[in-house]
Amino acid sequence: MNSRTDRMPEGMPVLSPGRHRSPKQGACFMEFASYLAGEKWSDHPACTHPVVAALARDVNDHTSDAARAGLTSLIHRVVGLTNDDPGFGLALALRAAQAALPIASMERQRGLAVALLTFDPAQSPGTRAAFAQAPDLEPWARHYLATTRLAPRATASTAQAIVHAAVVGIAQACVPDADERLTALLRETIEAAEAARAPVAERQLAAV
Repeated sequence: MNSRTDRMPEGMPVLSPGRHRSPKQGACFMEFASYLAGEKWSDHPACTHPVVAALARDVNDHTSDAARAGLTSLIHRVVGLTNDDPGFGLALALRAAQAALPIASMERQRGLAVALLTFDPAQSPGTRAAFAQAPDLEPWARHYLATTRLAPRATASTAQAIVHAAVVGIAQACVPDADERLTALLRETIEAAEAARAPVAERQLAAV
């Protein structure tokens, strides 16, 4: 394949953290995606779902310089990766919370635990597995929710805040493989988003 989206073009800058005014200054994951999509240079391109993009930006910024280059092979996969389902972004954010909960610092663990109990009260298998690795968190979060007037809403900004807490929690965790975990989280989130998009595409074709 020789399409613009299946490989990085020669001469483009290497991945680096943060936002960049132009390719001459470097590029983050989503800025590369905007280029591949033929959009205006931006780290918030329209070609990618906002929560997927938020995760990609955070992983790009919190991965080590040595590991960041390995993210390049994933960039073309977020081009066109969107979904109109209102619950799509929150579902992806909860996957990130599940990945971070067992290893994050206590402060971040508690916030992630509250998010999981609030937005996944029936406890999906992923949430149950995460709490099983940190069993003290679930009763703490239940007590907190029972004694607070906090009523978070499932908004796009909420989902992105959960993603940010999860990525920072993994990046700062006392584990030897934080980079590998962050890369795996981004890759698996992209795979989940691709799988969720497939039925939508099939329904659209059937309606033609």
